[in-house]
Amino acid sequence: MEALSYAVPALFYVVPTLMIGGAVFLLVRITGRSREVRGAWNSGLTAEARCLRTYGTSRDGHGGASTTLHHVYEFTTREGRSVRFAESNGPATIVEGDIVTVHYAAGRPERATAHAPAPGRLAAGQGCAYAFLGVFIAFCLVFMAVAHPIFSVVDEVLP
Repeated sequence: MEALSYAVPALFYVVPTLMIGGAVFLLVRITGRSREVRGAWNSGLTAEARCLRTYGTSRDGHGGASTTLHHVYEFTTREGRSVRFAESNGPATIVEGDIVTVHYAAGRPERATAHAPAPGRLAAGQGCAYAFLGVFIAFCLVFMAVAHPIFSVVDEVLP
């Protein structure tokens, strides 16, 4: 029974810590992809790409269902290398067979983007994601800080 009395409060530290770890992972992923897109836009290298395939992925959540549209593109770099890449959240107006302009960095053409340059929009989206995840992490930390004194009082009151 005593082992259980230590296990329950430990969950109030372990679960928020895992949630914070997930949020930090998302922050790293968002930062990495933003750097890739910004680097592709700033490189000045463009190519004509053909949309090979479009598909959607659906997800059901508490707020309803959401669908993300994905495109698979193929283009040839200035060096003659054929590159194929997939990108999510593309416009629904692009269908298989369409030709689009892609931006890519010379060192990593497989990290290209078909999104038109919009650094302000990218920064705003990144900032909103940072703000949301920052508030989420702060909530987890406050929860852990409040849980500690509560368990200390409960331990003193209950036998």
